[in-house]
Amino acid sequence: MTPPEPTGRLERTPAGHDLILSRTYRAPLADVWAGVTEPERTARWFGPWRGEPGPGRTVEVRMAFEESADWSPLRIDACEPPHRLAVSATDAAGTWRLELRLTETAGVTELQLVQHFTDTGALGSVGPGWEYYLDLHTAARTDGPLPDFADYYPAQKAYYDALAHP
Repeated sequence: MTPPEPTGRLERTPAGHDLILSRTYRAPLADVWAGVTEPERTARWFGPWRGEPGPGRTVEVRMAFEESADWSPLRIDACEPPHRLAVSATDAAGTWRLELRLTETAGVTELQLVQHFTDTGALGSVGPGWEYYLDLHTAARTDGPLPDFADYYPAQKAYYDALAHP
C-alpha cells in the first residue's frame, strides 16, 4: 500500500506560522461539528474528554492513540458552534495552540485543523501526527479501517521538514 500523501501547508502569520491541514466530508456541518466536539465521538478518533466545556474553561483529554494516554488539561480558548473551536495546552513538548474551522458548501463540509507555531522546529514530527489524526477522524466517520501511524511517520517527515526550512 502506498503511504498517504501529506496535505499540510504552512502560512506565515504576524505571530509566526500556521500549519493548516484540511479534510472534506459529504456531510452536514452540524454532523462534522458533533464529530469533533462530542466526547463519545472524539473518543473514536482523537480521544475522550471530560469536564464542563465552554470558552475560558479547561477540560481534560486523553489522546487515545498515543503511548502515554494520561489525562491532560486542554483549555477552550474559543467555541463558536458550529464553525470554530480554539484550544490550547502545555506539555513537555511545549505549548500547543490549535483551531478547528468548519465551513459547509452545498452539503460538503470542510474541516481545517490549524496549529499556530512561533517555532517550526518540530514540524517534521507534528505534521505527520496531525495527518494521522485527521485520517483517524475520516475512518471513524466512515467506519473504515484505522490508519497505521507507521505509514505517516517517518514517511512524511521530509515533506514537513521542507515546509519548515524551504
